[in-house]
Amino acid sequence: MRTDIFARLDREPEPPKIETPRMSRHRIALFGGTLAFYLAIVLAVLVSSWLVTLDWKVMLFRPYQQWPELHAFLDYYVVLGQRGPTAVMVAAWLGWRSWRQHTLRPLLTLGASLLLLNLSVGAVKLGLGRLGPHYATEIGSAELFAGGDIFPSGHTANAVVTWGILAYLATTPRARRYLSALSAFVSLGVGLTTVYIGTHWLSDVLLGWAAGLLILLALPWFEPLITRTEVFVLSVREQWRARRRLREAVPAAPAAPEPALLPQVLGAGPEDTRGAADRGPAPGTTGPAGHPGAAARARAHPTRADRTPLTPGGSRRPPHADRSPRNSAGPSRPVAGGPVAP
Repeated sequence: MRTDIFARLDREPEPPKIETPRMSRHRIALFGGTLAFYLAIVLAVLVSSWLVTLDWKVMLFRPYQQWPELHAFLDYYVVLGQRGPTAVMVAAWLGWRSWRQHTLRPLLTLGASLLLLNLSVGAVKLGLGRLGPHYATEIGSAELFAGGDIFPSGHTANAVVTWGILAYLATTPRARRYLSALSAFVSLGVGLTTVYIGTHWLSDVLLGWAAGLLILLALPWFEPLITRTEVFVLSVREQWRARRRLREAVPAAPAAPEPALLPQVLGAGPEDTRGAADRGPAPGTTGPAGHPGAAARARAHPTRADRTPLTPGGSRRPPHADRSPRNSAGPSRPVAGGPVAP
């Protein structure tokens, strides 16, 4: 039995209708407020404002030295913000959701959100080039444009998007509330853990929360593209299946018949390739009526093997009693005119 997602999609011709989020006024207002907060954090770091001073105070406080007993646990907890493990776990869950709901939308939505995350966060990381706390060179400096890649925090933004996509794809209001609280708790804990370990500034975490939330709020704008991608994937799959059924329905071409080999008589020359009817019965056998003369006639025509071989000094004819060979010495013939006188 096939258990893949496409096999599940084949069971029902009409998949159930799933309501997709839309860009309502409330969502647009949240998106605008989050974008303003995002730009404010970037501007505050660019001008080395009080936020940069707070970054240095938290860094010099060294939380990992104040509460060392939490270090072992938080080293494992921060994995919930790493892109590889979290993407695998969430993709497995959404794959099961796709199988149950007869649609590829959950997996395609996850792929679109991760693509947006890589493009947006990665571009800002490389553009600002901020160094982390462990690589800071000047106290009180924002450490921008120094070849770093930690602003905004990728762990924090990834935690917001990866776990928040579960709440975004929830089908009931109750499930959406519970999943939203779970994703907020996980992403908040991951961001503060990076500050505790010392891998990120506090402003990195604030910008990471804003970057991840912007992606979740903007996803309804990409729903038409996700729908068209799903239709395209399914149409390509149907074309592939149609071609495969066509190849299976075409019968295989019959093999060409092998040419029949004519029987040949070993040792027979060109003059002895006559049919068996012309040769007569084999020597020593009787004819069709059992007449003994048939065997005699058969022996009168010996085969090539029974014939006398032709030699340079003889012929095929058998020796005759009253005939002397050509090369044998015989009596001399008389010379014309009589014998010569002595």
